[in-house]
Amino acid sequence: MGDRLTSRDLLFLAEERPTAPRHNATVEIFEPAAGGFDYDELLALIADRIGFVPRYRQKVQQVPGRLANPEWVDDPNFDLEYHVRRSALPRPGTPDQLRDLVARIISRPLDRERPLWEIYLVEGLEGGRFAMLSKAHQALVDGAHTVDLGQLILDVNPEVKLLGEDDWRAERRRSTAGVILGALRDTVIDVDTIVHTARSRADALARRARRLTRRAGRASTVVTRRSQERPTPINGRLSQQRRFVTMSADLAQLRTIRAAHGGTINDVVLAIVAGGLRSWLMTRAESLAGLRQLRAVVPVSVIDENEEATSLGSQIAVHVVDLPVGEASPVVRLHQVSYSFESHKATGRGVAASRLAGIAGFAPTTFHAVGARVAAAQPGRSYHLAVTNVPGPQAPRYAAGARMVASYPVPPLVPGHALAIGVTSYDGRVFFGITADRDLIPDAEILGQCLVEALEELLDTASGGRQRAPRGRRRAQRRAAGEKAGGKAES
Repeated sequence: MGDRLTSRDLLFLAEERPTAPRHNATVEIFEPAAGGFDYDELLALIADRIGFVPRYRQKVQQVPGRLANPEWVDDPNFDLEYHVRRSALPRPGTPDQLRDLVARIISRPLDRERPLWEIYLVEGLEGGRFAMLSKAHQALVDGAHTVDLGQLILDVNPEVKLLGEDDWRAERRRSTAGVILGALRDTVIDVDTIVHTARSRADALARRARRLTRRAGRASTVVTRRSQERPTPINGRLSQQRRFVTMSADLAQLRTIRAAHGGTINDVVLAIVAGGLRSWLMTRAESLAGLRQLRAVVPVSVIDENEEATSLGSQIAVHVVDLPVGEASPVVRLHQVSYSFESHKATGRGVAASRLAGIAGFAPTTFHAVGARVAAAQPGRSYHLAVTNVPGPQAPRYAAGARMVASYPVPPLVPGHALAIGVTSYDGRVFFGITADRDLIPDAEILGQCLVEALEELLDTASGGRQRAPRGRRRAQRRAAGEKAGGKAES
């Protein structure tokens, strides 16, 4: 018998829509070793490591009559080559071409008749490099029972260390009667099954009630909603297509800002996001008179004394930050962000970045997945966007001898939220990944450039300041930048 999905896992599946696929993604860029790197090597590497994450060979099996939650069962037709795919960019293989490909791939939901993950080997990047784009459903990676496969295929040394494939064989598939009997037994004797099944049914009833309320279109609901919420450019009904934008910076630059003004690297990251959003809104001629703040859900790491040290699933909690987009001073924005985290620091449960960066493997992929799960569980109208910042190791990582030179998170969008930002620090660099709805935010590339300028603005305050173009001229330059405004992509 497989493990049953928790009520939260089932919620991610139930709320998935064509306009809001519920998968996390990461795009990593590699410098191949002297001997090169090809698809067969990637297949061999994943086949060697997949035994450590059994759920990557399992699919979701429904229970007739919904007597209990669905369960994870071995896929008898598991085909590694279906999940590990090969793609290539046309010449010259620019960063813009890679970002366009990523945007198209992340727009497509995963096949629920198979294990809920895919990895793409993307060849043909400039300079002989290649990329790996991984997708995993939010129901798959929870940080407790299953970590992200990307955490396991990277090594600390360039030497290839194959651990030896396991002799996995799919468990025999049970008959319909066997599935029903197992569900009945679990609902009688297993406390966890009883609790999660009850929660799932309550969630289903709540979703049905929400749908009926929307269909009824009650005027009182509409009036209340309008009185409580101010429309913003980053909220609205999503399309089925995405845009993906990247920018990067030296970690030393953020440390310089921290040393000058105090706070943490996470504070600096959020101040950059706040400054970038402010400038971007101004390029759109948005009035900031009534939009002084944008509320961000920021998953943060906490210490859970009740969990084993190897479990990441319960070590993420939500912190809500009001990003001061209406504040003109970059230093004041930084201090306001820092102040908002004082309550979290005062609990004594905060986790140092060095501790997170020292977790075995490349843990940022798992932390981003868990952070996205936590953020997605928040009430949709309580925030405007999600920002996930995860510190990674500051030494190189390798995949079958190929050195990883960049790692960009690709955070998912949830209904009503057209923008999400993920940040990963790795090997002396900080990598920003911006996911945006293609229709609601057609100028996402300009937002990427605005983040670059927000970083430069903070650096000016930390280094005595150098002359910069007047704000009006910079704004005009951003408008003219067009597709070149994607930031400093490491590719």
